[in-house]
Amino acid sequence: MHPAPHTLRRAVAAATVALLATAVGCAPQPEGKASAAPSGSAAKSCVRGKLATTTSGKLTIATDEPAYEPWFKDDKPGSGKGFESAVAYAVAKRLGYSKDAVVWQSVPFNKAFAPGVKTFDFDINQVSISAERKKAVDFSSGYYDVRQAVVALKGGKAAGATSVADLRNLKLGAQVGTTSLDYITDVVKPKQEAAVYAKNDQAKSALKNGQVDAVVVDLPTAFYITGAEVTNAKIVGQFENRGGTPEQFGLVLDKGSALTACVTGAVDALRKDGTLADLEKQWLSDAVDAPVLK
Repeated sequence: MHPAPHTLRRAVAAATVALLATAVGCAPQPEGKASAAPSGSAAKSCVRGKLATTTSGKLTIATDEPAYEPWFKDDKPGSGKGFESAVAYAVAKRLGYSKDAVVWQSVPFNKAFAPGVKTFDFDINQVSISAERKKAVDFSSGYYDVRQAVVALKGGKAAGATSVADLRNLKLGAQVGTTSLDYITDVVKPKQEAAVYAKNDQAKSALKNGQVDAVVVDLPTAFYITGAEVTNAKIVGQFENRGGTPEQFGLVLDKGSALTACVTGAVDALRKDGTLADLEKQWLSDAVDAPVLK
C-alpha cells in the first residue's frame, strides 16, 4: 500500500470519528456498559459489509503466532474453532462480513497495542483493556471477563501456596507486556525479579525445566496448560481482580479508528443476545473456579 492513499484514508477516518463524536457524543465504551448497537450517526456509518476497512470488502483480523488453545484450535485462527476465533467471526458477521471475507494476519502480541499505524482492522489476542494501552490504541468494549492464575509443578516450591504472601520468595515468570506480568510486579511484588518471556511457550518450558517456580497466565490458559500441556502442573490459585471493574479482554483497533464504534456495537450486541456467554460455555467450560489467592 502506498503511503499517500494510506495517509489519506487515516485522515478521513480521523475526521469521521471526530464528526461522530460531535454529532452524537458517541465514544467507545470499552470498560462499562454500552448500548447493544451504535445509534444516531454512528449507526448510519456502520453499513453492513461496507465499512472503511483496510481492504475494501474484507475484514482484516490479527492475532499472534502461534495461536494458543483454548483461544484458537490447532493454531488455526481461521478455523472458527476456539473461543477467540469464534468471537472474531461472530463480530465479523454482525458487521456484515461472511467467513470468506475475513482475512487473518499474524501480529506479535506486544506489537498489537504499541503506538503506530496498524495493518489490521482489529486484533483479538487476549489483550486486556487498560488506561495506559488506550493512549496508543482504541479498544472495543470487553468480550471476556478474566482473572489471572498461578501455575506450578506438582510438588514444587510454589505448589502449596495459598496466599499472595506465599509467592513473594519464589521465582515467577510471565510473557512480556501482559497483565500476567503486571500482577507479578504490582500485586505479588516478589523479592526476586520476574523472568520475562517473549512467548507463553517459553514460559511453559521454563516451568518444565525448573527455571521458575511458577508462571502467571490467564485462568482459561492455566486450565489448558495443566490439562493438556504440562500435566504434572497444577493451578495454585487465581488472583482477585483489582478495583471494582473486572479485567476484560477487548478487541484492539488503530487509535481513532472509524471502526471503533461499529465494532463496539457488535460486541455489545453479542453480549446482550447471549452469544458471548454461549461461546464461553462452549470453548472455556473448563475454566471454572480455582482457589483465590489473597
